[in-house]
Amino acid sequence: MSEDLFGGAEVGGAGPGVPGVGAGSLADTDRSGLPLAVRMRPRTVEEIVGQQHLLGPGSPLRRLASGEAMSVFLWGPPGVGKTTIASVVSQSTNRRFVEISAVTAGVKEVRAVLDQARRELRTGRETVLFVDEVHRFSKTQQDVLLPAVENRLVTLIAATTENPSFSVISPLLSRSLLLTLRPLSDADVSGLLDRALSEDRGLRTGAGETYTLEPEARADLLRLAGGDARRALTYLEESAAGADAVGSARIDPGAVERAVDKAAVRYDRDGDQHYDVISAFIKSVRGSDVQAALHYIARRVAAGEDPRFIARRLVVLASEDIGLADPTALTTAVAAADAVAFIGMPEARINLAQAVIALALAPKSNAVILAIDAAMADVNAGRIGLVPPHLRDAHYAGAKQLGHGQGYRYAHDEPRGIAAQQYLPDELDGARYYTPTDHGAEAAMATRLTRIEELLGRSKP
Repeated sequence: MSEDLFGGAEVGGAGPGVPGVGAGSLADTDRSGLPLAVRMRPRTVEEIVGQQHLLGPGSPLRRLASGEAMSVFLWGPPGVGKTTIASVVSQSTNRRFVEISAVTAGVKEVRAVLDQARRELRTGRETVLFVDEVHRFSKTQQDVLLPAVENRLVTLIAATTENPSFSVISPLLSRSLLLTLRPLSDADVSGLLDRALSEDRGLRTGAGETYTLEPEARADLLRLAGGDARRALTYLEESAAGADAVGSARIDPGAVERAVDKAAVRYDRDGDQHYDVISAFIKSVRGSDVQAALHYIARRVAAGEDPRFIARRLVVLASEDIGLADPTALTTAVAAADAVAFIGMPEARINLAQAVIALALAPKSNAVILAIDAAMADVNAGRIGLVPPHLRDAHYAGAKQLGHGQGYRYAHDEPRGIAAQQYLPDELDGARYYTPTDHGAEAAMATRLTRIEELLGRSKP
């Protein structure tokens, strides 16, 4: 199974969620050999943790669990219950449940599932098709699903960590309900920890023995889990195994610390988390909040983000959000990009941090991007016009007969190095694109531009 009861990563087989404990220990409650996260999988809608906004009377999830045929997209971060919901729906009725992963399934596998669903439907049995990571399906694979959803050959439950509006074809999305799952609160996860400690399928033995989770240890687990239920259960199981190894039934902060080296950063390099953190990072630098900017770049570095991508974004930002308010910003950003390529990680994090601090503290101006976008808008709208004759190339035979270059004034021959003549085409004469701000070095440029406009014989806009 590709996702556990709360939408985390693979849980099948031995792994970090399966503590190595001796027979008869408190942690030895896993008679089937399954990890705690799997054993605690909700069996009914009532046992689902969080998502109360989707579980009210008459809600789509309630109707889906009662057997109503509909297709839904479950959109939310990892560990909030996407696979749980699909599993509960499959158990609540006599429908056949098929799970495929968009990572490994191709068009052939999808067609095979639909063909079997068609045969089952002839016998009166409906099929629930759960597609994990549906955003990884190509357009062709999604097109294969479309007729099956439209004709209700299957009840589609598709899980995704990415915004379906960008990753799912609109015809498929329009024939389904989009349900947004919210991150689990600390209270949700804490309640789940209590259930895991008290229930027989959790860490409670048949003799009724239980572990005691100290308040400080609970706080550590909640912090480390970061709203991910599977992670919380995995850490709890490891902590219980550690406590049991020293003959204790108390899970204290030391047990948690020994079980977990460090918190896994909740950051998906290919999903919404990726784009959300990038967005927050850029907006923090633009907003001159150096503390927030450092926080977000730290998250990106810790998550294994390609440092070259970070550097490229800084180079863009240096011109887009700072521009000529600090002409050195672009030089700083390019130098950081060169340092990343020359030094590599982890040392290059220091160079990136230096650039982030410099750019966050620099005066800001978006006059450069406004200028080029305004100029591009005129060009794209067809406001182009002919180059004035005196500015045209006169370095070829026959140019003089055409009048090219006649009357051109060479700027370096002028007393101030500025030649007053028409430079823009007739259709655009008088157009204004660059309007400097009074921020940083650009304030001096505003003064200089005003004087240049006067020498060019142009009136103020």
